[in-house]
Amino acid sequence: MDIGSFLPYLGWIIAGAFALGAGGIAASVHTTRMKIKNGYPLEGMWGQSLKPNHNNETAERVRLLTQENAELRAEVGSMKDRLNNVERIVTDSGYQIGSEIEKLRIEAKDQEAS
Repeated sequence: MDIGSFLPYLGWIIAGAFALGAGGIAASVHTTRMKIKNGYPLEGMWGQSLKPNHNNETAERVRLLTQENAELRAEVGSMKDRLNNVERIVTDSGYQIGSEIEKLRIEAKDQEAS
């Protein structure tokens, strides 16, 4: 393969390199924009924080979010328990549940008769 065979594709190669570079720059700008929007600290070239945001308000916010996280985890745990009960009821055979209901009806009639 000689250099002459690549000349027809040179424009596509340059355009692809440009598109790849532009995509990388756009991704970097978007990431920085999302960090600013959501309150994350910005970082310099070597990972150091450009604007360390350590004050009482931040500490209080972290404490409140930690408390809310614990409450939500407890709620999710209780919902899992309820879901397990519902799954057990749904997956039990209809015959078994029906027979248990009939037993209760028979016991209720026996208690009324005596």
